[in-house]
Amino acid sequence: MTVQSSLNSADLAHIESACAATDTLLDRNYPGDDGSRQPVHTVYVPADKFSPTFAADWGAQGLAAIDANGGLEQLGKLLGQDDELAAAVAPRVAAKLASEPIEDLRLDFEDGFGDRGDEAEDAAAVAAGKAVSAAVAAGTAPPFIGIRFKCFEAPTRARGVRTLDLFVSALASAGELPQGLVLTLPKVTTIDQVKAMDFAVGRLEEIHGLPAGRLRFEVQVETPQLILSHEGISPVAQLAHAVPGRISGLHYGTYDYSASLEISAEYQSMEHPVADLAKEVMQLAVAGTGIRLSDGSTNIMPVGDGAESAWALHGRLVRRSLERGYYQGWDLHPAQLPSRFSATYAFYRQGLPAAAVRLRNYVKQTPGAVMDEPATARALANFILRGLVCGASSAEEVLALTTLDQSQLTLLAHPRLASVSK
Repeated sequence: MTVQSSLNSADLAHIESACAATDTLLDRNYPGDDGSRQPVHTVYVPADKFSPTFAADWGAQGLAAIDANGGLEQLGKLLGQDDELAAAVAPRVAAKLASEPIEDLRLDFEDGFGDRGDEAEDAAAVAAGKAVSAAVAAGTAPPFIGIRFKCFEAPTRARGVRTLDLFVSALASAGELPQGLVLTLPKVTTIDQVKAMDFAVGRLEEIHGLPAGRLRFEVQVETPQLILSHEGISPVAQLAHAVPGRISGLHYGTYDYSASLEISAEYQSMEHPVADLAKEVMQLAVAGTGIRLSDGSTNIMPVGDGAESAWALHGRLVRRSLERGYYQGWDLHPAQLPSRFSATYAFYRQGLPAAAVRLRNYVKQTPGAVMDEPATARALANFILRGLVCGASSAEEVLALTTLDQSQLTLLAHPRLASVSK
């Protein structure tokens, strides 16, 4: 017996019309990740402390701190790595500290700079722009670099805008903007502040003849009002849709957020329950939008007699963030660089063999103990790709384990790129 379809072309047209607005929303507001590199950390430093040799100096200081306390293999064991893993991670961390010790650097004009008066900050903003341009030209700047300026609350708004203007203008006057330029708007409480930032960078693009959308920015989530407003809604979930394509990341601010909720100083932490709730809301808010997430920092520095316990804490917190899908965090001291990279590299190296088997089985349609769906295959490819890009594994290792090169992994992790490139 022949079975014919019951719905006609008019029915389909009605369905298409009913879904048209959804199609537009998904295309415009949920483009997914663009496949570009995400740094594993952001280092914050007072703006006037930056120099062309800053990154190399921090790398040397971080390595010296570890060498004075037993070396990188000993650090790995302190972070819970077995002998084999510690031996594999240590030389990779040493190479990283020598070649690219800082992946993302923010010259800070906010808490790390303070109020030094307009004349001093004007001069520092211009000097920062010139110094960043010089470092990029010399090849000594980190891959990602920019500033954090003062927030858009009333007392500091004009100062923050002026610093942003002077820094970007100094960069523009020196020539092409750094490819990895990042701007950070702190202490956001409302969508209106983000819209104001969108206007500011849009005007700077017009004034300096930059392509529309060139100046993207990060939003620091440091206030409870951004998680839950006075109207009982979550403004952070609306940010991506209020200024589509403009926000590059959401960064959790550990201490401002915790203090706003009156958490005692002793208990303010990246792993406090209030932090986990805020970060889970952030994670839901940006899913599918292409906006990246960053965890915050720990203020326990690995110095003096407490260095080992501070490294152990930092390594554990880095690992915790990675396991929860936060692939970036803040570092505040050169001695945190070794534990950042050691914990990160161990995470990706430990997970590589099993992820590679699952992905290889998926690609080759080989039956295995786990039946992975396309969404999980994308996650597997993205995991392996992140480890490769940050230096935890080599292209040769990944190819041998997966039979896939970096370009193939990228297309598996971000399939939309294939349609965009056509």
